[in-house]
Amino acid sequence: MLQWFKSATGKARAQFIFAHGAGAGSDSEFMQTMAKLISQQNIDVALFDFQYMQIAKETGKRRPPDRAPKLLAYFAEVLAEHQPELPLFIGGKSMGGRMASMLCTEQGLANIAGVVAFGYPFHPPGKPEKLRIEHFVDMPCPFIVLQGERDTFGNQQELAELKMVNPPEIKWLRDGDHSLKPRKKSGITEQENLQQAADYAVQFMANLIGEKK
Repeated sequence: MLQWFKSATGKARAQFIFAHGAGAGSDSEFMQTMAKLISQQNIDVALFDFQYMQIAKETGKRRPPDRAPKLLAYFAEVLAEHQPELPLFIGGKSMGGRMASMLCTEQGLANIAGVVAFGYPFHPPGKPEKLRIEHFVDMPCPFIVLQGERDTFGNQQELAELKMVNPPEIKWLRDGDHSLKPRKKSGITEQENLQQAADYAVQFMANLIGEKK
C-alpha cells in the first residue's frame, strides 16, 4: 500500500505520510521529487494512491476522486501502516493536503505531530467565495501550508485579505503556481522552489520534534 522513501542516512527522525492530489497519483513527478527531497533530510516519506486512483491506473481510464468520507476512511487505513517508533506527520498535495487536515480534525488523532500541505486548495479556481477552510477552526495539531504566490486555488493577495480563524502557517514560494512552478521571467527555477518547499516542510517537522534541521 505504501511506497517508502527511506531517510538517506538510514537514521530517520520522523516519518511523513504524503497523499497525492485529485488528478495525478503518487507516481507523478511532483510527488516523487518532493518525497526524495524530504527523505534526503532524515525523514522517512511514504506515498500511496487513493482507491479511485488505483482503479484509474488499472483500467487506464481517468476517474474523479471519491467523496471526502471515502477518501478519509482510506487515509485512516493507510496510517495504520506507519512506523510506531517515529513521530508521525501527514500531509499532501492539493486535495491530499486538504484530506490530511480534515482527517486530523475529524478524527482527533493524538499521534499526529503535524500536517503539511503543498498547494492547499483554499477554493476552486475562479470561485474565491467557495472556501474550503471551515474545519480550520477545529484543527488540533500544527498545520503548515506551502503555497505558490500565483496559486489559482488561493494566491498571496487573496489570502492576505482573507480572515481565517485558527489559520495555518503559510510559507510562500516565489512566483509559484499550484505545483509551485514559477515563470521563466521570475528568475527562479522550479527546482529551487521545490527545494525551498521541502526545506520549509523539514524545518516545520524539526521544530515540532525539538531538533535542529
